[in-house]
Amino acid sequence: MQEDSDSVATSPFRSAQGRSEDRAVKRQALLTAAVQLFNEYGFHATSLDDVAARVGVTKPVVYHYLGNKDQVLFECVSTGLTLLREAAEAARAQPGTGLDRLKAFLRSYTEVVMGDFGRCVIRTGEETLSAERRAQFRASKREIDTAMRGMIEEAVADGSAEVDDVRLTAFTIAGALSWSARWYRDDIGPGAAATARDMVDILCAGLAPRP
Repeated sequence: MQEDSDSVATSPFRSAQGRSEDRAVKRQALLTAAVQLFNEYGFHATSLDDVAARVGVTKPVVYHYLGNKDQVLFECVSTGLTLLREAAEAARAQPGTGLDRLKAFLRSYTEVVMGDFGRCVIRTGEETLSAERRAQFRASKREIDTAMRGMIEEAVADGSAEVDDVRLTAFTIAGALSWSARWYRDDIGPGAAATARDMVDILCAGLAPRP
């Protein structure tokens, strides 16, 4: 039987792509709920029942989409570290001086650590993770530190910054910016972007070439 070419059958079943999109949305909602609870109450004081309750589902749903609590925590910190790596890559691609690129990275770095997943990276102690995941966590953090040092070195090389000790400078800047993960609040002040910009300007003023 020849169907009318103008009529389009509508299936009541979701396509494979649609199901995949649904799964991604549900998984992200659960992960966001988990990271917010970890940040608010701490990893040990948060249960998967708490995560399920915040989203309005049952605990087996959390297991289905995310796994056990250790897996959920590692997923949260991995997401935050990915955001920091992406910030470094984006800054490296920007025009301008080495100091311009460094500032761009530091502003993005600060905004990430003020957000849910970046805050979880800063607040999570290595001892909370299993030995294998602890090694991965350390390696990823070293990658971010190496990226920051590299940008400082580039700024020194092109004369846009003057630094005596690159390692100490990187630790000092990272420490100051990372602390915002503990005190920053969205409902106070001019917002994350403006706060990050002002913090970076204050810190980087000390990198300007001395007369």
